Amino acid sequence: MRYSKEFFALQIRFARVVVALTDRPIDEVLLDYTNIYVRFGLGRAFDRDDPTWRRYADGLSQTADISDWTYRFYLEQKTEAPRAQIVKTSGCFSYARQGPACVRVHFRNIEPAAISPLSIDRLPERLAELRALFDHVAHNQQEATRVAGTSWLYNLRAYRRCFPQAYVASAVVAEARFRNMPLWGQFLDRNGLVRIDAAEDFVRRLSNVKHVRDLASCFPLQALAVEAPIEDFYAFYGLAAGGRHG
Repeated sequence: MRYSKEFFALQIRFARVVVALTDRPIDEVLLDYTNIYVRFGLGRAFDRDDPTWRRYADGLSQTADISDWTYRFYLEQKTEAPRAQIVKTSGCFSYARQGPACVRVHFRNIEPAAISPLSIDRLPERLAELRALFDHVAHNQQEATRVAGTSWLYNLRAYRRCFPQAYVASAVVAEARFRNMPLWGQFLDRNGLVRIDAAEDFVRRLSNVKHVRDLASCFPLQALAVEAPIEDFYAFYGLAAGGRHG
């Protein structure tokens, strides 16, 4: 997916407020408070001395329009931002390994544009996808004992109803997520375009921030981290450990 210029401009607008509150250089703030480093395909080391990042940072002082420079630089990158090492995909859902004992759930909307993937009408399809996904886990990741996830989507009842109660009940705000898509993703539609209502709400909140401790409150929805025993998932989807259907 290619992301819109407006998505980068929104992050830069946030970074400018951080600069005003902290008096830190703009290149440092863009590294620490936005998802731009990841979108350049540089991974998640957040190395300020990475040659590609240094070339971008050096250009910040030579442009009158940071948003334009950032987007042009992004389009020049040949490597898409690396995704998590996905083991299996089932419809809108996938999972990756997080160490030997934990699997991490991911979501991506693959429905046609006219269909809401989390509508009540599509709930049976989503549950069937997750059942198939965890059937794969049961057969192929038998050492896994935990399931984890982090996303702004866990704020939505329509998303939470896809998962066991113990999992969604464990939700806590994921701290220091300014660099990561589980927070910034709430501003995007399926095509990488900015969702206008969410962005306007964000900008309105941002205009009222007076202290760095209040930056997280600018985001309409927080990134939530959830985790629960894998047995809860097998029971919820009618499976048993080892892949035997219940």
